[in-house]
Amino acid sequence: MAQVQIMSVVGSAVPASLRASGLLACWYLMRDGEAISGPLTSLPAAQALSQKIVGASFNA
Repeated sequence: MAQVQIMSVVGSAVPASLRASGLLACWYLMRDGEAISGPLTSLPAAQALSQKIVGASFNA
């Protein structure tokens, strides 16, 4: 089973729509080198979604 990882991006790597609202960093969930979530606006949000995804994969 592939592990879910959290990747942070900063500066110009942050989507323009988030930069326009003042965010200078965002987070993505990654599995096997591919993003499995859209940009998340906080690390706690990324951690919560990661736990939810990992829990769902154990129950499947």
